Amino acid sequence: MDTAHQPIIVGVGQLVNRAAEPREVMEPLEMMAVAARLALEDAEIPHHKEAIDSLTVIGIITRAYADPPGFLASRLGIQPADRVYTSMGGNSPQWRVNETADRIARGKVRLALLAGAEAMHGMQLAARAGVRLDWAEGGSAPTVGDARWGNNEIEQRHHVRLPTTVYPLFENALRAHRGWSIARQRDHLAHLCARMAAVARDNPYAWFRDGKSAEEIGAVGDGNRMIAFPYPKFMNAIMNVDQAAAVLMTDVATARALGIPQRQWVYVRGCGDATDHWFVSQRVNLWSSPAIRLAGQRALEQARLAIDQVDAFDLYSCFPCAVQIGADMLGIPLDDPRPLTVTGGLPYHGGPGNNYCMHAVASMVERLRRTPGTGLVSGVGWYLTKHALGLYSSAPPEHAFRREDPKTYQPLIDREPHPELASEPSGSATVESYTVQHDRDGTPSVGIVVARLADGRRCWANISDPAVLARIEQEELIGQPGRLRHDESAQVNIFAP
Repeated sequence: MDTAHQPIIVGVGQLVNRAAEPREVMEPLEMMAVAARLALEDAEIPHHKEAIDSLTVIGIITRAYADPPGFLASRLGIQPADRVYTSMGGNSPQWRVNETADRIARGKVRLALLAGAEAMHGMQLAARAGVRLDWAEGGSAPTVGDARWGNNEIEQRHHVRLPTTVYPLFENALRAHRGWSIARQRDHLAHLCARMAAVARDNPYAWFRDGKSAEEIGAVGDGNRMIAFPYPKFMNAIMNVDQAAAVLMTDVATARALGIPQRQWVYVRGCGDATDHWFVSQRVNLWSSPAIRLAGQRALEQARLAIDQVDAFDLYSCFPCAVQIGADMLGIPLDDPRPLTVTGGLPYHGGPGNNYCMHAVASMVERLRRTPGTGLVSGVGWYLTKHALGLYSSAPPEHAFRREDPKTYQPLIDREPHPELASEPSGSATVESYTVQHDRDGTPSVGIVVARLADGRRCWANISDPAVLARIEQEELIGQPGRLRHDESAQVNIFAP
């Protein structure tokens, strides 16, 4: 077996900047530079930074820079020939690890740096103080990755615009699929989230380290208002953070040549990337992810591991349903004692835009160095749409790294049948899933309904009746019949149970 080009991670760096006033704010590029230097120090090669020949910068939300990879390279004093900037998607860090591992294994890259950062907290802090931040030149940079917008025009008209209203639809569909009551679901979610919060409590790079209890997370009230049923604030990913992370990748031969100690090596053993039907309207159902299932199978097959042989996970956790659906698709039982996050998850570690998964990879590397074994990291883009998975181990695999091109298996998902979307339906329909969006004062504002017509077509509709909105947060609406009409003036469909 050729081990010379076996891809490994040799350095990781993380940064959390808790600025208390505008002068303490660091811009994303500077945070990335700090994380990158930490990764080089972690690999014990700060004097070999000129060997970096590949640089990936994860898409930044808090600043549209003219040339993010170029600016970062300049700050670090490096000149990598390969420079990449990613499009929108929380899958991006793991996807780029997969792509980079493949290029390393084929001898196309020797030493790669991947970095990302967000400064949402700092940006808002400065805005409240009326301070203009002196950040690098703004502009528009070309990107790699699928840059399509995440929802269609019909979905947007019915308030299906933000993750905070889309993921609750998946959660409620999952409840109905499991045959659970609303009360049982509420209890399960609170305890699942408390497990993640306990991990964040012990993570020095987590934003929220108070280790909230299940009772605190599940109790709706002051400070924990309902965002969209069934998720109060403490169950939502929090983007108002200033965090950065970087990962340094190479192969065994280069690591030896550069003198990187073997104790720092963590092996990339397997990977998979896949995309579900792009729009939520097109999904086979709202409680599963064929793409996670297939990408997970391919990653495990490449790594020659069974899911029972994986010691730790970081399942993407923007909302509790993402963790649960990921676990279901991978075959991880509900009561599995293995950790489902090594960071604390996006609601408690913090969700720095597209770059959270870089923190997950860095934290997994650190865990596998401390506790030898295997780990799996998953990343998600948009609404359980784009998926990337990676398998890591502290011990070298007994086989060479051979990534299967995702284009060879993506058609298996693309060919799956999906319902036709009815844009202006009328008559009777049965509820497939729903949620209730709340205003900032906690008042229910609008119900969002996904329903099926008698002929199997799917449609979107809204509910505005306050009495109905209050009732359906206590009583199950999924599976119940109702009537649809199209409001021509508002260009939305209205559902009446």
